[in-house]
Amino acid sequence: MADSAALLPAAADDDALIPTDLEEQRRILSVDPARFDAALKLRHWLLDDAKNRRDTSLFLEGLCEGLNEAGVPVDRGSLALETLHSEHVGIARFWVKGEGGRSDKFRHDSQERGVYERSPFYHVHQTRKPLLLDLRDTPDDRFGVVPELKAAGYVGYLCLPIFFANGDENGIALATKSMAGFSAIDLATVGFVLPAASVVIEILAGYRNLDQLLRIYVGDEPRQAILSGKVRRGEVTHIRSAILVADMRNYTRITSDLTPEASVELLNTYFDCLVPPIESEGGEVLKYMGDGLLAIFRETGDDLGGAAQSALSAAVDALQRVREANLESRFPVPIDVGIALHHGEAAYGNVGSGERLDFTVIGRDVNLASRIAQLNKILGEPLLMSKSFTEFLWGDPEPLGAHDVNGFEEAIAVYRLRGRAR
Repeated sequence: MADSAALLPAAADDDALIPTDLEEQRRILSVDPARFDAALKLRHWLLDDAKNRRDTSLFLEGLCEGLNEAGVPVDRGSLALETLHSEHVGIARFWVKGEGGRSDKFRHDSQERGVYERSPFYHVHQTRKPLLLDLRDTPDDRFGVVPELKAAGYVGYLCLPIFFANGDENGIALATKSMAGFSAIDLATVGFVLPAASVVIEILAGYRNLDQLLRIYVGDEPRQAILSGKVRRGEVTHIRSAILVADMRNYTRITSDLTPEASVELLNTYFDCLVPPIESEGGEVLKYMGDGLLAIFRETGDDLGGAAQSALSAAVDALQRVREANLESRFPVPIDVGIALHHGEAAYGNVGSGERLDFTVIGRDVNLASRIAQLNKILGEPLLMSKSFTEFLWGDPEPLGAHDVNGFEEAIAVYRLRGRAR
């Protein structure tokens, strides 16, 4: 830049780029008492209130606005965070002055395409030092984001690594359109608030990772129960709902000649047919059971028929997706699926011993749904419904008689859709 005192040179690995000594920060900031007071105010917000936002997007917004109030000309802020997720390796939060925020997710395969390696965040993670760029002097091919920043009119870009205690590599970046770029006092302000900001980011990221890991492995309702403190053995939660149990037929025979990797691929393709329809209808998968799953569609308000209708729609859609996957030869051999639908009460119970518990779905109605799923194969039907389930439907299902099932003294009446859902 024309004024090298205003924006330090793009020597990104210069240890003096961001002053880390508190006395040095105070010395620089004391030149402008108003800015020093604003920086202190921002630091107090970070230490006292920022963590209560429980959302990294809101945190980024508050940080960028606070930096602007402290005189740092931030026009764009971004936050890059590693994440523990089955589909995403990381997330990015963005804030643009006058526009608000947005988020991006980076899938695991994005690493293979070199997205991360072409980013400034990769550079600061490798060097473990800040990066400051004068974009007017930075070649477009230096980093993948440079052309985008230039096109949007940004002049200065500052990227800072943030390392968590567990080794996660994260970072925050600030960009400005100010022709003066980021001055020495701007960088001192950033250095002054950065330790507090880093702690808050780690806290919020920890909340998020715990929340999403529990959702992935135990489902949404158990996640809420666990986080609310229901972790004592023997505690039970009851939910009135439509219950869906799905089971692949002849899984053992089909996989007997497959490698473990091929068996996992088969199951993932199979569940890709079943789970999206369940979730799109408002259902929740509570348990994967080998080649089967258990899902519920909870009752909401007075609309007692809504849950059953949603479960039925999901089941019909899932069977159609399996048929399409068979036609497209996405399985090693064509597969058959049986889906049972019942309406009743699902109960979660903490079961186990000592410090190792499982949030298990239990209860008579869950057992009954599982037994009906066994009738799918016996009767050669892809979709069976209990009498209590059909009582909530708007259509006219076809009765298939009452049948004895293990564990129940009375015969269980089952129904299918007229025209047979195949």
